[in-house]
Parts: sequence; C-alpha cells; structure tokens
Amino acid sequence: MTKLLFTLAISSTTLFAAPALAQECAGMAGAGMVKLTVQATGLRDARGEVAFTLYPDDKRRFLAKGGKLLRVRTPAHAPVTTGCFWVRPGFYAIAQYHDANADHDFNRTLWTPKEGFGFSNDAPTSIGLPAFASARFAVPAGGTTIRMAMRYRR
Repeated sequence: MTKLLFTLAISSTTLFAAPALAQECAGMAGAGMVKLTVQATGLRDARGEVAFTLYPDDKRRFLAKGGKLLRVRTPAHAPVTTGCFWVRPGFYAIAQYHDANADHDFNRTLWTPKEGFGFSNDAPTSIGLPAFASARFAVPAGGTTIRMAMRYRR
C-alpha cells in the first residue's frame, strides 16, 4: 500500500524548481532513487520558464496525454536552464519546452511551434514528433546529467 501511495504521489507531481544551488527536484529522494539532472541548452533569452517532462520506458506513453511520470518547471536562464528529478535507475525519455510567456501551454501555430522545444538525445523532428526509441536514454545507478538543445522554429 505504501509503495502504491508513493508511486501515485510522484506520478502526479509538478514542482517549480528554484535556480542555483537551492534547486528542488521533482519526485522524492529515497532508497533506490538517483538524481537525474537535465539541462536545456541554447535558450534565446531568460523569459518565462522551462518545462521538463519525464516519460517512463513505454513508447505508448511518450508524449501522450496523461503519459508523463513527472514534470518540473524552472525559471528560464539563458543560455542554459537546469532541472532535476529523483528516479530509479532505468530507461526514460524527456521532452522540454521554453514556456517564454509562462502560460503552462506549449504555444504553436497550425504548422509550427511558437516556443522552443527539444527532446532527450536531441531526437530528430524533421517531420512530426520523434520516435520514442530516438529519445530513450539510460539512467545508471549513480545518476546522470543529460543535455538537450532547445530548438526554435521561428
């Protein structure tokens, strides 16, 4: 029962991470959990915030409504914004976007995004969304840091 409540608690969590050393991580530190640090590189400016969304090792949940494990939103810092998660070692995928107007929505026109975006492994998006396999990465037992380029289309 405790494990179920813990899983439910972290799967529905959205935290606002503070900048610098006092940064909070999404999820809860504990036995078997490691720190996954994520960095969005190439931000054009420091307006708004950056949202990092963590997905489990399940291609059906990647970018699907309700499919996320955790999300962290942190104030934007140009050119690099950092966030973090407490996770179990394993495989994950991440989507990020620069929510420049801080409206908690990924703004786009009919054809192109209005805000910067990116994916783990800098997964390609020439037409449509990236494949889960191209964004999937491993988090080892010691934790890790991954960097993702922020892409802007306009």
